[in-house]
Amino acid sequence: MTKTALVIGAGITGVCTAEWLRRAGVKVTLIDRIEPGDPAQTSYGNAGLLARVAIGPIADSSLLRKAPMMLLDPDSPLFLKWSYLPKLIPWIVPFIRNMTAKRIEEITAALLPLTEDSVDQHIALATGTSAAQYIRTGDYFYYYRDRAAFDKDRAHNDLLRRAGFTVIPHDRAQMLAIDPAISPAYSYAAAHPDHGWLTSPGKYVAALADHFRAAGGEFKRGEVVNVTNATVTLQGGEVLTADKIILAAGAWSGPLAKQLGQKSLLETERGYHLFLNGASYVPPHPFMVSDAKFVVTPMEGGLRCAGIVEFGGLTAPRSTAPIALLKKRIRQVYPDLTWDSADEWMGFRPSTPDSLPHIGALPDAPNVIVAFGSQHIGITIGPRLGRMAADIALGKRSNIDLTPYAPDRFR
Repeated sequence: MTKTALVIGAGITGVCTAEWLRRAGVKVTLIDRIEPGDPAQTSYGNAGLLARVAIGPIADSSLLRKAPMMLLDPDSPLFLKWSYLPKLIPWIVPFIRNMTAKRIEEITAALLPLTEDSVDQHIALATGTSAAQYIRTGDYFYYYRDRAAFDKDRAHNDLLRRAGFTVIPHDRAQMLAIDPAISPAYSYAAAHPDHGWLTSPGKYVAALADHFRAAGGEFKRGEVVNVTNATVTLQGGEVLTADKIILAAGAWSGPLAKQLGQKSLLETERGYHLFLNGASYVPPHPFMVSDAKFVVTPMEGGLRCAGIVEFGGLTAPRSTAPIALLKKRIRQVYPDLTWDSADEWMGFRPSTPDSLPHIGALPDAPNVIVAFGSQHIGITIGPRLGRMAADIALGKRSNIDLTPYAPDRFR
């Protein structure tokens, strides 16, 4: 019986894991080198979208053909620090292998149970806490340049329909009735009902963590330098022990898991956001700008534009080009938009070659459960992934087949 647990990482997945375990009567210590909700966390800077329809893998069969030109196009949402390329190759090779039609179908089937009830999972976790005030529900849109662009995206929308999602086309007149400030450059859209978003992802994570602490959970600030099957060692030498250890440190999980024999093939996708404080116009719902591959989300105090993929590792400095691109693109969407000031942010998405998270006990350290690798959908699946990790720690059987997320699948 699990009586005590240590959770490494106080981002969305770690906080959710800790809270689910606490509610099950486990004495939990949550560990991170920074406070929950801190701007240095990836959970702080995401698009805030609870993306139920995010079931397509990053590895798309067309990407192999498009990627070289995208990397050379300054208006493309894909960036690479070229000095990092040699370190990226061990990840790229299996990434390409996952571009087959068969693998894409398998990965999509594995992502669906993680995302489809994500709004309900967030509401279940946040109800009764101050975090609930940051959840909004409604439609999520894809904006297209025209009907032809929508038709070109038929494979994606057909995939969503087969998975049970609703896709509602909107012409220009219908778009203007909902979003009257939209540029004439965008004349077609698709609405996806029953979605959600967060008006402040950082405050949301912090509020969940505050509830966890107020209800008896412990938060310990420190940097984890070593993990064994029974212990966690912090910088400075303090050693903590527990019945179960859950590793949910996002992009920083890989080196710690490697100490325990796991080959995680975890890579860092650097994501950027531009937050427009005091934006003169805020849309009533979040949307994806389909041709630019970034999400626009109405949030507390302004408008967040989030997206971009840059491969460059954990230590390279922030690039200026991605932020410049976001500024250019948001003006194409809302030509008359003004704002008081802009905040720029970069964070690290933990991504695997097959777009699936690692979830499960490590074969060589069965008391250590990993829960990381959520790529672009970390905030979306945080409560679901946390519940799954908690259930594994408690010895409960999952109603989801965990095989696709096995921690040893890259051995």
